[in-house]
Amino acid sequence: MVESKKSVIKEVLSLKNFIRILVAGSLLIAGSALADEASTNVRMNQLEERLEKLEKKSSESFMDKVKISGIIAGAYQYQSANADNDDFGRGGIVFQPEVSICPTEADEVFFKFGFGAGNGLNVDKYAFNLTPWASDYEDDVKDINGRNRDYLLTVWWKHVFSLGERHTLGISGGIIDSTDYLDENNYANDQNTQFMNEAFVNSPIAFLPSYDIGGALEWEVGAFSAKGVIMGVGENDDGNAYSFYGMQLAYSVDSSMGQGTYRIIFDGTSKDFAKPGGGKASLKGVTISCDQEIGRLLGVWVRFSWQDDKPTVDYDYMYSGGVNISGALWGREQDNAGLGYAYLGGGNADIDNSQVMEGYVRFGLWDFCALTFDAQYLDDKYKGASDHEDVKGWVTGVRVTVEF
Repeated sequence: MVESKKSVIKEVLSLKNFIRILVAGSLLIAGSALADEASTNVRMNQLEERLEKLEKKSSESFMDKVKISGIIAGAYQYQSANADNDDFGRGGIVFQPEVSICPTEADEVFFKFGFGAGNGLNVDKYAFNLTPWASDYEDDVKDINGRNRDYLLTVWWKHVFSLGERHTLGISGGIIDSTDYLDENNYANDQNTQFMNEAFVNSPIAFLPSYDIGGALEWEVGAFSAKGVIMGVGENDDGNAYSFYGMQLAYSVDSSMGQGTYRIIFDGTSKDFAKPGGGKASLKGVTISCDQEIGRLLGVWVRFSWQDDKPTVDYDYMYSGGVNISGALWGREQDNAGLGYAYLGGGNADIDNSQVMEGYVRFGLWDFCALTFDAQYLDDKYKGASDHEDVKGWVTGVRVTVEF
């Protein structure tokens, strides 16, 4: 009887233990399932957050990769010349929008368009040899370089290799403008915001082509830079296609006086330019272009050029220079004024020499808009055997520029 009771008790205890184990196991399984579910939910939330961040980043980066900018400039100029030349005034407007797309930090695709209304003083009765506003007028943006291409000025791709600290190599190719790489100058290089006469924008002696097929290299190491350009140009003034080659070496300084850059430019062409006695020859030239700050208020610049005169050329040398005055002198840092002088001579055409003096005052009305008053004195002297009379006089004008 006693043994039977003991046996029953053991069975009951065993059953209780089994139930306890079963319950504990069930609880463990349920807990594990709940934990897995919670962990899964956390992971799903994390993935959703990451996807949202990636979508937001993708959207933001696309907007950051595309930049639209440009310039609208309008000018009115009036010619007052001696002899039998007419006194008259004309105006023109240029609109040049730009689109820059940077798919990566090292790559850029760039488009520049040009539209114009009117041709300013660039008409037959203009008396002087040098263009008074070196902008791209209505006729300039049509059939560019004889390529039967209108309005599209440049389109190129550029890749920059980072070779170390302050050491880069850039490669560009497409439809380019050689003046974007050669004959730069901080004070005399932009017809829409600085001097207007072509003698103070780029050297006429340097024969730099614009808006045609080509490639460029830009190498920068610290304060030193070297740039090279190769272009195939559809048509020159003689109607011939030609090749252009150019190189610029530059060194920048930052001294107690201020920042400055000193450049030398070498350029040349294929033998596709007419000679005075018949036949063809190549253009070859050297230009020095320098600018230097002198304190907070002043800046000075010079540009000297020489070229070979085997082909027919109006001038074979030019000496020019000038000063930039900050508007801080009269309490308006957004303003500036410029004074420049250029002498061009030599050559084997009818003209003997030209002198240009230009002064302008530019008032910054807003961050994006400026008003400029400009005055130019020009003096062209012709050779004795020429049918042209010497011409001298004034070109005065006003210019409004809007940048966006």
